[in-house]
Amino acid sequence: MLNVASLSDIGLVRSHNEDACDSGLLENGAWAVVCDGMGGAKGGEIASRTAVSKITEQLKEGYRGDRSDNSIKYLMNSMIYNANAQIYDMAQSMQGLSGMGTTVVLAVVIHGIAHIAHAGDSRAYLITQDEMQQLTLDHSMVQELVRMGDLTPEEAKVHPQKNIITRALGVHAILDIDYCEYRMPENSRLLLCSDGLTNYVEPDRIHQLSKELTLEELPQRLIQLAKDGGGGDNITVAVIENEPSERSRHTYG
Repeated sequence: MLNVASLSDIGLVRSHNEDACDSGLLENGAWAVVCDGMGGAKGGEIASRTAVSKITEQLKEGYRGDRSDNSIKYLMNSMIYNANAQIYDMAQSMQGLSGMGTTVVLAVVIHGIAHIAHAGDSRAYLITQDEMQQLTLDHSMVQELVRMGDLTPEEAKVHPQKNIITRALGVHAILDIDYCEYRMPENSRLLLCSDGLTNYVEPDRIHQLSKELTLEELPQRLIQLAKDGGGGDNITVAVIENEPSERSRHTYG
């Protein structure tokens, strides 16, 4: 049985929240989306909210519980392409919004398979009893330096340019999207988040808390931990839980 929870918080430093999220249940499935906006004035906030709104609208219109894996992939990619086009057009035509954009990580879980599409450095993790596995690879300058062997993962965490991303919705007319599929076993969770969480809370701590807390408790607790660690960015967490169908409570582990 699938359950979902999501929450976004302004953090302790920013004047407004440029993150946005949404989630819900579907026929035979569940979904969640997290976006982290960027841009001057309120551009980032507009970009992320536009992306979430457009993706949500298209998902509710186009999803069917009998879709094949390839059909789900096509639907997700087309939803993100369309959101990119809308944000790009707004940035080109509206004064003060030039250069705005947003990351996106979108997940649809159906028939035990997590379908994930993303652009930017918002992430998806699969959490089981035994491990927490990062499913997405950041589209960022430091990740590219790590890939080429010029930086270690430890050096990347503190690099002064770690927030420079190489892909985002709305920046270019054409967007390259990464897509992947992972089996999501019973008694596991799929975590989507902005870097406002991962920059302040270590994966081991997230994994441990996921084993201790209910689905409803987890997003709020993770956000509070990010604040305790500095809270220098907006913080967004969305969780899809696949619990055994015979269990009636939202507990884990």
